[in-house]
Amino acid sequence: MDSNNFKQNQQMPNQQPQQPQQPYYPQQPLEAPMTVGDWMLTLLLTFIPCVNIIMLFVWAFGGSAQQSKANWAKAQLIWVAISIGITILLYVVIGASVFSMLRHIYY
Repeated sequence: MDSNNFKQNQQMPNQQPQQPQQPYYPQQPLEAPMTVGDWMLTLLLTFIPCVNIIMLFVWAFGGSAQQSKANWAKAQLIWVAISIGITILLYVVIGASVFSMLRHIYY
C-alpha cells in the first residue's frame, strides 16, 4: 500500500470531520388557529347546496383563507372529484346492465 494513500485515508486525531452547513430557513410567523366558531361557520356553509362548491373553491384558491382552511378545502374538492367519478362510473355500469337486460327481454 502506498504511504501517501494511507496518510490521506487516515485522519489526524485532533481533526474533526467537517459537518455540512445546514441551510438557513427564515422563520415565518405562525397563523393563529381557527376557532371552533370559525369551523362551525365553515361547516354550516358547506351544508348549503351550490354554495358549498363555490365556497370550497374560494377558500382553496382565493388566497385570503388561512392555510389550514385552504388545505382542507383542497382536500374536500379532491374528495368531491373522486365521488363524482365513482358516481359516473356506477351510472355507466348500471345503465349498461339495464340496457343489456332490456335487450334480452325484447329479443
